[in-house]
Amino acid sequence: MKSESQLTTVLQNEESLSCCLAGFCLTTILHLFTLLFLSAGLWVMSGVGAQAASSAGKPCGPPSYCARTDRRTEVYPDTPPALGPAGSIVQDPNFGSRIVRVTDDKTDAKRRGGPLMTPSSSEQNTWNTTSTALYVVNSGGGFTLYDFDPSTMTPHSLGEPTLQWAGEPQFSYSQPNILYGIDQRNQAFQQYDISNRRLTTIHKASDCVKLNSSDTGNDVTASADDNRFLAAFGPRQDDYYVVYIFDRGRGCRWYNTETGEIGGQWGPKGTIAIPEHYGVHNTRMSKSGKFVSITRSGGGGKAWLVWEVETMNVVVCPSLCSGHHVMGYSHIVGPSGESHPFDLVARPLSRLDASSHLITGLQPTGGYWYDHHFSWSNVNLDDTNPVCLSTYRPRNPDTPRTPLAVNGPWENEVVCVEMDGKDSKVWRFAHTYSTAKNGFWSTPRGNVSQDGRFFMFTSDWEDQLGKAPSGKYRTDVFVVELR
Repeated sequence: MKSESQLTTVLQNEESLSCCLAGFCLTTILHLFTLLFLSAGLWVMSGVGAQAASSAGKPCGPPSYCARTDRRTEVYPDTPPALGPAGSIVQDPNFGSRIVRVTDDKTDAKRRGGPLMTPSSSEQNTWNTTSTALYVVNSGGGFTLYDFDPSTMTPHSLGEPTLQWAGEPQFSYSQPNILYGIDQRNQAFQQYDISNRRLTTIHKASDCVKLNSSDTGNDVTASADDNRFLAAFGPRQDDYYVVYIFDRGRGCRWYNTETGEIGGQWGPKGTIAIPEHYGVHNTRMSKSGKFVSITRSGGGGKAWLVWEVETMNVVVCPSLCSGHHVMGYSHIVGPSGESHPFDLVARPLSRLDASSHLITGLQPTGGYWYDHHFSWSNVNLDDTNPVCLSTYRPRNPDTPRTPLAVNGPWENEVVCVEMDGKDSKVWRFAHTYSTAKNGFWSTPRGNVSQDGRFFMFTSDWEDQLGKAPSGKYRTDVFVVELR
């Protein structure tokens, strides 16, 4: 590749250039244009141009992306990109990815000016199988469905379904029109067909286990084959006490976390071997339907456990158990909580003591920290597709139009992490522009699409979206293209 100094030499050779132009010396002209083209390549290979350059000659997209994988500190621009209304698209000025604004202050007709956001958990599957439908959460506890055109990144609101569901629903991993949820009135698993609005009850938990009339269900999860379902039941989050499984072919199975008892219509029954009694903060099922991760209330360094559903085995995470995590078919991924917030570990769900570190060459951060929420709805059978996530700094500035805090790579960003063991790449797609200072719901929790092409996240866009009726700055939902 020619350097800029070589280009300058050619440009300064006025006599040669004048002779060439006077005599139409094509060789010299072609040489000049070649140098101009190659010099432009110096710019292309940095910043936004890197993504376009890396895409030349190969397709960009999951599971191997063309996005940047460097570890350069990428500070925020002085002002965030100017936004249009819902449906408008901007390009991230640092990473080059397209970002579409899905919602705005006119989206929620029932609560005009209210905030819109992604679900409370990045583990939830908010996209259908074809990336042509998604949902966002509103401040009234409901959700709004959207059509989505993946070729143009165009969202179209379908409105808020009239359902009596508790918590946040999950799209099926095998049927593009099916959404699963929990009916809060009768503690039942239900499915909703978004194409014809048909609601069907699958199973009532109270038909199998004794529940209080005030108990409700939450954290609905379906296995990848739509055969097995999970929910936590109890009066409220952190006081849920029944981890409940329903299998279409075998019936119910449950684990009472307050008493340690396991029962139901199939599998071994009795009391677990470990003396663990607790309320449940969050619970999810692996895509295989064979394992359940349980985050108990109260937090702490060993706050989560894994139940191997077809057995009596309930195992407490033994070490490196900090923060949020996410499951694939047979593995669980999360932070170690040690010297760097991006020291991520993967471990088999059947061997929690066998952890492997995903990112090499990390140095201690020197006292500052950031949090992350993990999403793996794009996982494949052998758990080698990338894990995607968003990060945020708890100490971000809280002044409108103030660039967010960045001390190193991956901070306040949307990224995906290589999981195939070939390397330790971290693909960088966009800044989130979310201060995370307007309460929990302003943290940029994100959800990757099942095909790994898109990532939806919440942002207050550096407090530039106006104020909600509560007086806090609004949040909206955005989708970034992953290439």
